[in-house]
Amino acid sequence: MAGSKALALEAHCAARGRAFTRFDYRGHGESDGAFADATIGGWLEDTLAVLDRVVMGPVILVGSSMGAWIALLAALARPERVKGMVLVAPAIDFTETLIWERLPAADRATLERDGVWFRESEYVEEPDCITLQLVEEGRNHLLFGNPIPFDGPVRILHGMADDTVPWQFATRTAESLIGADVVVTLVKNGDHRLSDEENLARLMGAVEAVVSRVAL
Repeated sequence: MAGSKALALEAHCAARGRAFTRFDYRGHGESDGAFADATIGGWLEDTLAVLDRVVMGPVILVGSSMGAWIALLAALARPERVKGMVLVAPAIDFTETLIWERLPAADRATLERDGVWFRESEYVEEPDCITLQLVEEGRNHLLFGNPIPFDGPVRILHGMADDTVPWQFATRTAESLIGADVVVTLVKNGDHRLSDEENLARLMGAVEAVVSRVAL
């Protein structure tokens, strides 16, 4: 929640007198817990706890990468609360499509044998800890392959130079959503984070586009 997108969103909402909430999932940032013990279902529980106990009234969810997957799951779990979404580089079903299905046979065998596999991280010095529990539990929350029953306004931003989550995930997400008010913006030279000044402006514009279409 100390990332540039979260901080910019907070400032944007404060300047317009809108309520804003940001939080760290368990095992992330300032929250307790070990990342290796967490699952998609656990992170969804964290999100629903914030929605149920902290946030009041209708909401627009903004989620980046894994957070976009969690945002969609939360919207399906709380349809009466979630009125719209802004998704950045949506890593829908990433535990299956970007981890399990891409693992070489030797690494998959290691994960099945040891219950854990370490891969070099692009963002921090410590390697990412991928657990078999994360992959197997993630299968309870897969969205692709069926229509996603959310019909509120959705704006999706994705960099075409994203080497973490292919930009085709954005178009697949848009195709899967049942709603008609879905707009995908592809940034040709954009990376996974889309956190530079120009793309932060795009993010704020996407938020305002969704706000203009819902009653908060």
